[in-house]
Amino acid sequence: MSDNHVVAITTTDSEDAAATLARALVEHRLAACVQISAPVRSIYRWDDAIQDDREWQLWIKTTYDRLDELTTFIQANHSYDTPEVIALPVLAGSPDYLTWITEQTR
Repeated sequence: MSDNHVVAITTTDSEDAAATLARALVEHRLAACVQISAPVRSIYRWDDAIQDDREWQLWIKTTYDRLDELTTFIQANHSYDTPEVIALPVLAGSPDYLTWITEQTR
């Protein structure tokens, strides 16, 4: 059982924006790895209208103790007014991989 690892998720409006954000998160050691899924289709309500947009989704592997700083970084470096930042707990995983995540976020 992992009690310190999370996968955070956010989206961007372009592949370039996703790559730029992913690289910055890894460079700042806020993430060990970021995978970009492209494109995803997002349907949501914004400004009292239903939106239907293509977005690029980032799966961010990090540690729970880096989550607040990661969230603040995304909010400061994202083009959206209210960027998605949600975190899913990692319940289990390869011990070597989880150790690597911790090492890369230090």
